Amino acid sequence: MIVNALSRVFLHKENGQAVRLADPGKDMSTEAVLNFYSNTYPILTNAKIVGPEIKDDEVQYRFESTMGHKG
Repeated sequence: MIVNALSRVFLHKENGQAVRLADPGKDMSTEAVLNFYSNTYPILTNAKIVGPEIKDDEVQYRFESTMGHKG
């Protein structure tokens, strides 16, 4: 039996482009990672966490903005 540890990857969309964010620390919760990256990507201050989804030998979490659209 082979056991592989899956790495966490965080995804979000910036101007229509998918952005992959590395895991800043395995001991950090997903909420702490969201707060960590919200300093760099202010749109994440109003984001929710979707996941986890196991895909391509990774545990993927998506940060989805909860901002509404005007109009």
